Amino acid sequence: MSLRALVSTLFIFIAPLLQAEPISYSRDVQPIFTAKCVACHACYDAPCQLNLGSGEGVQRGANKLPVYDGGRTDEQAPTRLFLDAHSEAAWRRKDFYSVLNAQGSQAALMARMLELGHAKPLAANAKLPAELELGIARKNQCALPEEFASYAAKRPAEGMPFAVTGLEPQENQTLQAWLAAGAPVDQQALQPSASEAGQIVEWEALLNANGARASLVSRWLYEHLFIAHLYFAGGEPGHFFQLVRSRTPSGQPIDPIATRRPNDDPGNTFYYRLWPVQGVIVHKTHITYGLSAQKLARVNELFFSGNWTVDAVPGYGPQRRANPFETFAAIPAQARYQFMLDNAEYFVRTFIRGPVCRGQIATDVIRDQFWALFQAPEQDLFITDADFREEATPLLAIPGQVAQLRNLPLVWGDYKDLRNQYEALRNEAYADAPAPDWSNIWTGNDNALLSVFRHYDSAAVEKGLIGAVPQTLWLLDYPLFERAYYQLVVNFDVFGNVSHQAQTRMYFDLIRNGAEQNFLRLMPAQSRQALRDDWYQDSGQLKLWLSYPPLDTDTPSALALEPLRPKQSFVSGLLARYGSLNAKQDPINRCLSGSCYRANISPQLQAVEQRLSRLTARPAASLKVIDQLPEASLLRIELADGQRQVYSLLRNRAHSSVAFIMGESLRYQPGLDDLTVYPGVLSSYPNFIFNVPAAEVPAFVAALEQSKDATAFERITQRWGVRRSHPQFWYYFHDLARYIEETEPLETGVLDMNRYQNL
Repeated sequence: MSLRALVSTLFIFIAPLLQAEPISYSRDVQPIFTAKCVACHACYDAPCQLNLGSGEGVQRGANKLPVYDGGRTDEQAPTRLFLDAHSEAAWRRKDFYSVLNAQGSQAALMARMLELGHAKPLAANAKLPAELELGIARKNQCALPEEFASYAAKRPAEGMPFAVTGLEPQENQTLQAWLAAGAPVDQQALQPSASEAGQIVEWEALLNANGARASLVSRWLYEHLFIAHLYFAGGEPGHFFQLVRSRTPSGQPIDPIATRRPNDDPGNTFYYRLWPVQGVIVHKTHITYGLSAQKLARVNELFFSGNWTVDAVPGYGPQRRANPFETFAAIPAQARYQFMLDNAEYFVRTFIRGPVCRGQIATDVIRDQFWALFQAPEQDLFITDADFREEATPLLAIPGQVAQLRNLPLVWGDYKDLRNQYEALRNEAYADAPAPDWSNIWTGNDNALLSVFRHYDSAAVEKGLIGAVPQTLWLLDYPLFERAYYQLVVNFDVFGNVSHQAQTRMYFDLIRNGAEQNFLRLMPAQSRQALRDDWYQDSGQLKLWLSYPPLDTDTPSALALEPLRPKQSFVSGLLARYGSLNAKQDPINRCLSGSCYRANISPQLQAVEQRLSRLTARPAASLKVIDQLPEASLLRIELADGQRQVYSLLRNRAHSSVAFIMGESLRYQPGLDDLTVYPGVLSSYPNFIFNVPAAEVPAFVAALEQSKDATAFERITQRWGVRRSHPQFWYYFHDLARYIEETEPLETGVLDMNRYQNL
């Protein structure tokens, strides 16, 4: 046999061994989706409900029906991934269509969408054509496979990834080859480690303990933790768990019960279980809560150390949902409130940052920047006075359970009246109590002082007092804290109709007003009217008359504050007394000494922060560039040593009031807008990224200060901006998440780019 023939024969046998390894979904495909697709295709606001954060989401496919629809008259069937269906066939019955299956001689819909995007690359770092509709208000075009040809003809520039730097050639080849091979999915469910499994056993034993008392506590804990991404002390990085109700007990595979709300009836036999969170972690839904031996001991201390009893566990239904104070009245109020206070940042995040990815239903009722404080339990009459608690409880019911549109005016009127009766009762009770002093403010841990930033239809919560002294502050007591949580998290139905959503938003308006009223009680009596009038200007005065109870301008405060500047005097006293609890010092926005930078950073970075401080505490009337800036920009500073520091540039829009459900733009006060500049990523939804070498920061700041119009601002974005078309867009975008991972590893997740603007 010749040498050539021998080689040929050997090749026949070894060729299969030389072939490239088959494409793996988990190893090869999901990382591409995570890098280039999940930033848009996650959560309920994923275009066409196409969620690419997991194999289950990819296989589920797309649906033309949007989840967010503020005008629907009928509630919509829930379509929650991992919960409302568990197979491709089941999702097809819910009108989801495949993006993976080939159609005869036609390639899969995803393959054709990717090819369309690949055929029309964007000009490097150029502003996108105006005809490309961006933002969350866009009308998504959810083409069926048979509609693709028409879609491509009408929208040749709208392939995938949409309106952003596309896939690398190798990434495109990998996805196309995977799709051509039938798009097999080999994703494996996350498994807890041995340490996590041991702690799961302990927590599930607590939550499923026998007896009426244990059952009621477990129900309350479940309703307060169901939205959390739970993690364990000593657990594996990236491992998070969700508290669910299952048909199966501990030790068996979880079979989740898919009720519409977490406080709907799960049936006669169920068990609380800790279920691994599957798929890619995205920052916008990543609201974390830690479990540990210390937390377990704290639960036992708070809820089981007393001798309180339960005669019968309450049932479920609209009345039970409407008034959690009645439903859980047997559990000591002190225990319930203290549990929430211990982890106040988590609970405020749940209803401010929100679990549903689009929050204007709630966020248009709050100001763009404010601070939140909490009433000390020992000063909260709902906790300390049983007679007051008994009288107040029936008045604390919250709306949204009856969602027929025709009944909205009557239902809303009833609940508003109940709330105002409660406020009158509260004012009367507190008028007889000792005048409030510093002891009225809870100072138990670093959750005591929180900052809230609203960015149009999203919001963020941070520990510590960040930013300039805000126009308003909140003082939350237990009735307000619990109602906010139940109204906006437990009882809120993202698939609900316009009546349910309107009731939710309007009642949160009353909660905000209540928190403001509580704070005003700390101010000198003679100062309260002027402060409130500043918060409710123009048409806001009409709302004061129509909806809110009278302001208490008689009962005194025991705080010794400067009568002409009481709020500023209060903040100075707060920081002087409780500065050790202030998790985040802020010399950039509140520069008192002339050294407007953090003390524990390098001289180069100190110089950067000193220069950036020139942008803070200035109204847009004197810093015109604020008119051009979006709500949440991210500034990436490249240092000489190769490191980088990320800052958030937050535009705080001023409003004459935030008391109405419609016409927000009519109440803008653009000349009073200002900027907060702070280290870190303070939004899940970056609107734009600036990348600036440290040596160019003086030029960057000077350019912002000198910018008077859109033309000047465009020169800034051209020089330092990272546009959607930037060749390294994805590097800079994901570097924000890498920064979070380095500074707050438990909080990292893929950021959302649905709000990234075309500047």
